[in-house]
Order: sequence, then structure tokens, then C-alpha cells
Amino acid sequence: MNILLISPKYPDTYWSFKHALKFISKKASNPPLGLLTVASLLPGDWKKKLVDLNVTSLQDDDIRQADYVYIGAMSIQSASVQQIIERCKQYNAKMVAGGPLFTGEPERFTDIDHLVLNEAEITLPLFLEDLRKNTPKKMYRTDRYAELNLSPIPDYCLIDTSKYAQLSIQYSRGCPYNCEFCEITALLGHRFRTKSTEHILRELENIYQTGFRGNVFFVDDNFIGNRKKLKNDLLPAMIKWAQERGHPFYYTTEASINLSDDPQLMQQMVLAGFVKVFVGIETPDEASLEECNKKLNKHRDLIECVNRIQSAGMEVAAGFIVGFDNDSPGTFQRQVDFIQKSGIITAMVGLLNAPNNTRLYRRLSAEGRILRKSSGDNTNYSLNFIPKMDKELLLNGYQTIVRNIYSSKAYHERVIRFLKLYKPRLKFQTRLTFGKIMAFMRSVVILGIVNKSRIYYWKLFFWSLFNRPSTFSLAITYSIYGYHFRKVFHDLS
Repeated sequence: MNILLISPKYPDTYWSFKHALKFISKKASNPPLGLLTVASLLPGDWKKKLVDLNVTSLQDDDIRQADYVYIGAMSIQSASVQQIIERCKQYNAKMVAGGPLFTGEPERFTDIDHLVLNEAEITLPLFLEDLRKNTPKKMYRTDRYAELNLSPIPDYCLIDTSKYAQLSIQYSRGCPYNCEFCEITALLGHRFRTKSTEHILRELENIYQTGFRGNVFFVDDNFIGNRKKLKNDLLPAMIKWAQERGHPFYYTTEASINLSDDPQLMQQMVLAGFVKVFVGIETPDEASLEECNKKLNKHRDLIECVNRIQSAGMEVAAGFIVGFDNDSPGTFQRQVDFIQKSGIITAMVGLLNAPNNTRLYRRLSAEGRILRKSSGDNTNYSLNFIPKMDKELLLNGYQTIVRNIYSSKAYHERVIRFLKLYKPRLKFQTRLTFGKIMAFMRSVVILGIVNKSRIYYWKLFFWSLFNRPSTFSLAITYSIYGYHFRKVFHDLS
């Protein structure tokens, strides 16, 4: 059996880092972890080829030679999915599809031969068994959730790891919280499930054996959902594993703000190699936090929480949202002030949207306020519902935020504020490669000479060189990130 696995293309968004990747000669930020895992669930004697459209192009022969085409996608990849479907139909290729996009809106995809939805560890074996009997069904669904130790080690042999800025790994699924706008619990449930420590160490060793060195992204929606297990089991084992191999990886992940309440946990994460966490802050407005049920963030000095995490040795990236019913015209400036004071460099500010199957979608639907399905991109100035605030005022306010925080001057100030506070705790394996040298030279030419905001590049260049030389490479990296953000938000100055 010849199997073609296709990862659809992501549009140019805030998280694509498309403009930054060009500096480091990488094609994509992350590999398609879901499809790599699905590949390992397929019979070992089947021939498998993975085409990631973010890295390479899809050839007609790839489709012609495939007995089945497997497509895995998120909502934001919808446009590319439609193009893939049309190409497969030209050659009468049989298609199998799964992932959040198809699980959330299966009724949209009548051309797909077999929809294998929810968690593949449960539904894919059912499809494969029926396929063996020549009785495959149109749709496979389940209301159960997989035990994660049943999840196989992703097959990284199917990709060229050098094409990606970072590799990915998953420790947990599910979230104990119930934020109104979030679709995580709709897809993965409230019960926090984890892989065993032994399983994670095998996955890390698998990545290590590929020869890859650098950033590994734990894609968990809340890595610290079981703090006791982390502190007593996984993190001590990761610290030992890393020390024995000379710290080949550094890690990024997502966590809730209560990470800042636990000094021991922060210290252990840093010693294991974690350098960045993405935190859903959403808004500094208490009424809006109450509205969206983000109770964990209420009654806190959120800036102090951010400072504690960054002082511990981990950068905080954060998500912010505008468009809540309780937002007011003053919300926009409060968001700007908070982001600037916190020193959060990577501040992803998005417009509230209501994804399928969320509590927010159900509430707004009952109120007659849903306009369309969510696109999955909350930074493209689109709304899929009727906001309480005047729409023009909301969109103008949103633009005011991004124009303020990603202007060269404001961005430069946040980077300096962060670097003054940040103290790296570990030295990781680094190689002075030709690619890194070229990335630096491109930054000098593009950001230091050609770009109209070059004065801020040189200010950061010399400030870090003379005041915090240990963070010089970070300063250059953040300069490149800033260039990407300004491009995404239409060449802000």
C-alpha cells in the first residue's frame, strides 16, 4: 500500500514567522507532528511519503502513485485543503482526512472519502481494520479520549529536519480549565492526560538520533496541568537526560499564569532547558476576564507574574484578545500599556472569534450574533460574530494596538526591558554554522542598512554588545522577529 500524507500550507500569519525564516534559511517553523504520529500508526510494511506544502511542492506523480492520500489540517489551513482536494479529485485519488479542521466541521467535506476524526489513536485503528476487510466507512468518530502512552513515537524519518526552525513533541492533552472562547476542551476534553516519563525520554532520544540540535517545542496547551508529576518525575528525568548529553535541546511550551506561583517548578523547567513559555493573558480588564471565565488570571498583578517567570530564566510570550462584550474604548490603550510595561516581546494580540463547538459559539449563536464560521486566524481583522462594541471602533482600536506595540520604537523598548531582566541559566550545544553566519549578515544588510527602521537595529545591536554581551545573539533574533511582525501588520514603522 502506497500512502501519501499531505500537510496543507499555512497562510502568512503572525505565527508563520515567514519573514523571519528567510534570514535563517528555514522553510517552516514546525513539522506536522500530527501526521508524523499518524504515519507511525500505519502498518510498518506500507510505503509512506510525507509532503509538507510549507516546505516543498506537491507533484502530480505523488498523487497518482498513492493508494490513499491522508490529509491532516487545522482550521487556518482550510484554503490549502480545498486546493489539495481539487487536485486529488482530478486523479480520482481516495482521500482520508482528520485533525481539528475536519473534526470541527465534517459536514463541509463531502468529497473526502473517509473522515477519521477526534484522536487518531482511537479512530484510525478502526478505519484500518475496516479497510483490511474492504468495508471502510465514510466517518469514524469517538467521544472517548486516548491514553497517551498508546500514542507511537512520531516518524521523523519522513521529513528533512534541517528545513524546520524547531521540532515538536507532545507530553499532554486536555485542559482542566473552561475558558469560554477556547476549543481545546471541545476537542481534547477536560481530563489532563500525559505520556509517561519513559515515553517522553524515548521521543527525545528519537529526535536526538536524527542529529537535530536546537529548539524543541512542547505543543501542549498547558504543560503544567499536573505540576506534581512534573516536579517529581518528568523534569528531574529530563534534567538528567540533558546533562548526560550536554544539553542538546532547549525548549518552548505553553503554560497557565500560575506557573509564576511555583518557584521550584520554574527552577526545574529552566534546569531542564525551557527558555520560553507562551501564556494566555488575554486582557488586563477584570470584567472581561470574568466574562470569558479566565478565572485563573483574576485578582493578580499580572505584570509581576510575568516578571517572576522572566526573572527565573524563561521568556514570556503571551496571547491577548480584544472584542469581549465587556471591553470599552479604554481597553485598547490598557492593552498597549500592559504589553509595554511587562516587557513581553512576542505579544500576540488577536480579535475575539468564536470557534465551532466552544461555549462562546453556543452562547453567541443563541443570541443570534454568529455571522459565519471562524477562519482560525484571529489577526486578519475578521470577526465571525456581531460584537457589542461598534465594529468600526473595535477594528480601529485593534489596529491602534498592533501599530503601537509593533512600531520599531515600542518594540525596541520592550526588547531592552526584557534583556535587562533576563538571565540565561544554561549553555546549550551551539554550532557556528554557515547558515547562522548568513543569518547575521542578512540582518545587518536588511535590518541595518536597507530597512527604514535601521536606527533601532543598531541601537539594540550596540546596547546588547556592550551591556549584555551574553544576550547579543538573542538581540539579533528579536530584531528579526520584529521585522516579521511589522511585515505581517503591513510594514509598520
